[in-house]
Amino acid sequence: MSELRVDHVDDDSRAEEWRYVHNLVIPTAPLTADEVRERRTRNRLFVARAAGVLVGCSTVRPPTGEDGVATVIARVLPDHRRKGYGTELYRHGLLVAREWGAAEVETVVSGSNPEGLEFARARGFVEVETYLLPGDTVPFTDLRLAERAAG
Repeated sequence: MSELRVDHVDDDSRAEEWRYVHNLVIPTAPLTADEVRERRTRNRLFVARAAGVLVGCSTVRPPTGEDGVATVIARVLPDHRRKGYGTELYRHGLLVAREWGAAEVETVVSGSNPEGLEFARARGFVEVETYLLPGDTVPFTDLRLAERAAG
């Protein structure tokens, strides 16, 4: 695996890269540039490159609720999977969530990405809820990092 570089989405160019990865990995829930711009106001978005090539993106939602639950989502383009990039993106997201004081960590996976569900479960996440958003036909699954794996 070549070294992964993770950059904060702090301009429109990186936002468009983030959107490209998101929409390719989750084609059933594509986002517009305006929707990504809005997400940047409430979440930390990142893009990842290996050897200068875009390989993925991630989202970290800040802790909410009494439980202090943050959400960490890592997405890797299909041609770059199983090379360790998802693990590195996930670890980076966990660090950001912990810096924000997250007591618990969740993730969400689209039913259109079964490899993502397998990835989350392999890292100690357990299913909390599967649901359909209004008008959707592909479900999303929320998972929470099990206490034993949170260390």
